[in-house]
Amino acid sequence: MFDDPLLLARLQFAFTAATHYMFVALTLGLAPYILVTQLRATAGGDRDRMTAVRFWGGLYLVNYGMGVLSGLVMELQLAVNWTGLQKMYGYAFGAPLALETMTAFFIESTFLGLWIFGWDRMGRWAHLSCFAVVTATAYLSAWWVLVSNGFLRHPVGFEIVDGVAHPTDPVALMTNPAATVAFGHVVTGTLLVGGAVVIAVSAYHLRRGNDPHRIFARGIRYGTLVMCLVPIPVAVFGGVQFELFGQAPPTSGQTYSASEIEAVEAAGSAVHPAIGLTADALMMGMWALMFFLGPVLLLAWPLGGLDRWRWFLAPLVVLPVAPYLASIGGWVFRETGRQPWTVVHHLTTADAMTPLSPAAAALSFGLFTVAFAVLAGVTYWLLVRYARRGPEGGPLADHRDREPAEAPVPDPTF
Repeated sequence: MFDDPLLLARLQFAFTAATHYMFVALTLGLAPYILVTQLRATAGGDRDRMTAVRFWGGLYLVNYGMGVLSGLVMELQLAVNWTGLQKMYGYAFGAPLALETMTAFFIESTFLGLWIFGWDRMGRWAHLSCFAVVTATAYLSAWWVLVSNGFLRHPVGFEIVDGVAHPTDPVALMTNPAATVAFGHVVTGTLLVGGAVVIAVSAYHLRRGNDPHRIFARGIRYGTLVMCLVPIPVAVFGGVQFELFGQAPPTSGQTYSASEIEAVEAAGSAVHPAIGLTADALMMGMWALMFFLGPVLLLAWPLGGLDRWRWFLAPLVVLPVAPYLASIGGWVFRETGRQPWTVVHHLTTADAMTPLSPAAAALSFGLFTVAFAVLAGVTYWLLVRYARRGPEGGPLADHRDREPAEAPVPDPTF
């Protein structure tokens, strides 16, 4: 394996992309719940719900920070390892990524900073509006990423001039069905991730009887509704993608003849279908688990099982594993489906890669793998630590309402 730079580069990107997406999925999955909770707290003056906003917002903050770091490292990897893609399709593929960077690093980060440091420094409705912008721009960032990714799978709206692809139809690029359908699938899938994390954290504290503000009783009910309602649209958007994968992409800007395309695809490794089918089986298996779990949770709701049955709550602590595995399996299936192409029928994966010696590829693989392993490990540790501490120990916890300890009474004998 270490003698094949192309294999190392592909494995490196697969690992880094999967790790980064784990952060993205939780960001997109938690944001709507935090926003709705803050809306209800703001409208009703509910201090318990505002405490919940601080708790879940603290987990969101930790995850978001690591997501930004991993995104920066992944973009650096794109620039280093895949110069062939950037050289030929930088205008068409890179333009949406540039817009995503501007959205995430300028608008989203700015308003998240205002939200973090604006507690009790601005009006409650203005503070709520800050997180509304954060939520909207988070989904907008995901949209731009999928526009770029959809172009690789279903290239549209461009022409090749002097060996470089130039966008000719921005509307076609942004309404690419490979992007629009994937966006629906990603949004619903990330809601499952967020709901599962809320269920897991809530179950952990409910088993210990730690819910003074009813944060976790409300949280596990929210997660139950997500598990009941969301798996169906996830499957619908996924099924539509299956149909798109079987269609040939447009021929505008064609750089390979029909015979050349057939020869390239015939020479592609049989490993790609095997990996794709394995990932698809993993995705479908985890989806089936969540599909059947939703009604079980719903039945336990009126019986009090969501709050009191310790034996029932215990396995829910590991529930997030299922949607995370399903999400990663779905991405692997989607990406292996276009191999051996980077841009289907226009640029092979081998031609998209930067010419690297085996030693340079191995060094890059090692450095990026270690960097992402450290980021993932630190994030997991921080999330678990703050989740276990509860609302009084999170990074956004409000300690002003705690009563000060009584002063010691002097001993009259001294």
